[in-house]
Amino acid sequence: MKIQSNVSGTRSIEVTESHLLTIEKYQLFRDLIDSNGYVDEQVLEKLRMNVRALLEGDAGRDPNLLLLCLDVIYHPNMKAFGLQQLVLLYINWKNQDDNGGISFMSAQAVQGTPFN
Repeated sequence: MKIQSNVSGTRSIEVTESHLLTIEKYQLFRDLIDSNGYVDEQVLEKLRMNVRALLEGDAGRDPNLLLLCLDVIYHPNMKAFGLQQLVLLYINWKNQDDNGGISFMSAQAVQGTPFN
C-alpha cells in the first residue's frame, strides 16, 4: 500500500501490513491527535518522540518497530500530510480488520492539515 506524502502527490511512502500491525501493537496513534483533529508537524514530532522513547526501552529490540521507523516514520518524505494519510490508512485497515465494526477512531476525527 502506498500513502501520498505531499499535497501535490509527487511523493509517496510504501506501507506494509507489518507496519500497520506494529502501529497497532504499540498503539502509536493512541492520544496522538488533539481534540481539534488536525495533523500538523507538531503531531508528527510527538509521534517521533514517542517512538524514540519506545526504542530506548525493551521495544528497541523489536525489528518490526525498527523497520517502521526506517521505512515510514523517519522516511525523508514523511511530513504532516503523510502522517494524516497514514492515520487514515490505519483507520480503514482497522475497520476492515474489525469486519466493518467501529474502530477506536473515526475518519471524521482526522481533519485535513492546516494547509488544506
